[in-house]
Amino acid sequence: MDKPPPRDGISEKRARTDDRNVRPGHRDNTRDEARNNGSPQRVQIAADITGQNQIVQSFVKWGRFRISDFELLSCPMPQFSYRARNAQGELVEGVLDCADRAIAIHQIEQQRCIPIRIEAVGARPEHADKKESAATPPAPTQTLKIPHSQLLIFTEQLAHLLQAGMTLDEGLSILEKRRKQPRVQQMTRTLHQALVDGRSFSQALREMPRIFPPLFVNLVAAGEASGALPEILLRLVKHLTQAKDLRDRVQQALIYPAFLAVAGAALITIFITYMVPQLTGFMAQIGGALPLPTRILMQIHHAITTYWWLAILIVIGASVGFRAFVRTEEGRLTWDRFRLSIPAYGRVIRHRYYAQFSRTLGTLIQNGIPLLRSLDLVSEIAGNRYLELKIIEARRAVIDGVTLSTALGSQHIFPDLFTDMMAVGEQTGRFGETMQTIADVYERELDRNVAIISQLIPPVIIVVIATVVGLVVYSILSAVFEATHSLQFRPH
Repeated sequence: MDKPPPRDGISEKRARTDDRNVRPGHRDNTRDEARNNGSPQRVQIAADITGQNQIVQSFVKWGRFRISDFELLSCPMPQFSYRARNAQGELVEGVLDCADRAIAIHQIEQQRCIPIRIEAVGARPEHADKKESAATPPAPTQTLKIPHSQLLIFTEQLAHLLQAGMTLDEGLSILEKRRKQPRVQQMTRTLHQALVDGRSFSQALREMPRIFPPLFVNLVAAGEASGALPEILLRLVKHLTQAKDLRDRVQQALIYPAFLAVAGAALITIFITYMVPQLTGFMAQIGGALPLPTRILMQIHHAITTYWWLAILIVIGASVGFRAFVRTEEGRLTWDRFRLSIPAYGRVIRHRYYAQFSRTLGTLIQNGIPLLRSLDLVSEIAGNRYLELKIIEARRAVIDGVTLSTALGSQHIFPDLFTDMMAVGEQTGRFGETMQTIADVYERELDRNVAIISQLIPPVIIVVIATVVGLVVYSILSAVFEATHSLQFRPH
């Protein structure tokens, strides 16, 4: 009898006598009678070696059998054909002998490959009905865009599906059916089709620049190279969520001051456009000279009601001119540098960038992206041309052999605390973790600055509104008092 080759698990457990199954713990009277009568019967077991030993020990323990009563049969191990992408980005295919599909996925991941599709040999291919469509180019997706919240949900669900043991191909197929939003379905369908056509996941993401920024694509490429795509997708979700929370906190802190400013402007406009005409009619009836504040107020009202169209043209012209100015290289650089110098507001911008820069750089380094490439990516997402150029200059210094902390310190855009903490991370070999710590520090500092501004701006706006309204009311009351005074001393 040939000894079956070793395998990872039980493919089939089969124990039978001539005409009935024998179960552990069940006494087979027919088997006892056959033994007493001297007629030999053998129990046949088909399984791998591990499974055979387990079955035999169970029968010996609970049944009235000896090991010599068993005949061990060889059972073929299931085969799984797979399609994966290795660390070099190459598409690889092959066949594995494994007890089940989960073991096949585990073996592929141990080879630092990303499993794209795994199917049992002999089974009908899952995408057999899509072979013709695979040759069809996908719909244009250069202009496709989805909300940021939907991108977070898609990334997180895909990471969980991959962690659960599904291949990338299966995960995208499930998300395509699950998501109800048309744009998300189109995005998922296009990504799925790109995998079927043989492109890598990062290559497919790069074809949708309005959905997946360069930071997202490069981290996914790093996950494909390292074989840790699910973990990197979860880190991406965490990073994107933190960035979104940072923006939301700043925006929410400015909502109330903006509301007060709009309400104050509306109140002043109502005073000027409604109260001044009433005052003009009243003063025309009684006659008399108007005080200087009242005359100024009436001139403002006259200019607004007569030349309102000119004011609109001035606003439109200024907006168009400003947009044209900031679209030039020099104009954008000048404006971005000026924004950083605005009191209070510039401090918020700087601290927000410190937190964003350190968080993004730390995430990239922790996921295996080289430092120079990471600096390219963080400079692209700066949102400020002046800061972007400073990062590019620091990158050139790093190429010349200078440490990043020294290069950034020479640019005078980061505070000493920032560069000192970065230098500690460089010296201890924990650069990625240190950058995350720096991000936490400046996010807390940003929260404090935003809280201070949100507490100071409303009183300032209220004082400005009260001052303007007070001047308007004073102009009206002074005219009324002047008219009353003139009536008292008018000869009858």
